[in-house]
Amino acid sequence: MATRKYSAWRVGSAALSLLLATATMTLAARQRRLEAARLAEQRLEERRLGLEELAIRRKALAHQQRMQWELLARAIDDPSLAEVIDTYDKTIPAERRRQFLYANAWYVHLYHLYQAGLLEREVLYRHLREFFQSPVFREYWEASRQMRASLNESSVEAQLGRMVDGLVKDLDDADTDEWWVVGNPPTD
Repeated sequence: MATRKYSAWRVGSAALSLLLATATMTLAARQRRLEAARLAEQRLEERRLGLEELAIRRKALAHQQRMQWELLARAIDDPSLAEVIDTYDKTIPAERRRQFLYANAWYVHLYHLYQAGLLEREVLYRHLREFFQSPVFREYWEASRQMRASLNESSVEAQLGRMVDGLVKDLDDADTDEWWVVGNPPTD
């Protein structure tokens, strides 16, 4: 009889162990699901905040670009104001330096569109390839070389400057009148 009680106790103990193991596995699975749900909710919140931050950044960038254009427009319209920001060689005629300010405004406009994620690098490249058909724009680019040399080499602006330098070289070296196919547009 003692053997039966022992056997019953062993069977009961095994059943209890199985029940505890099942409960533990169920609890662990539930904890994993809850943790996965919490992480998913956290990612959604981070994405929402990231989108809000991106919207704020784009709005600030648009405001900054409007302000820059307004300031440049005033400088282009009034030579006495242009003297404040005109760092081009003074042997260049004043009218040409004003054109350089305008060319710079276009370049900065395209740069900001790229920075805001509204233009892909390849599209930026195509726009710039078109702008560099203008002799004045090419002259502006050469005249602003020293300004670009002061940029932090790892900055996006410096990287784009090097890309444009390569584009200008490709345009100069091209043996075709079909400028719209010159160079290899970079991909992001």
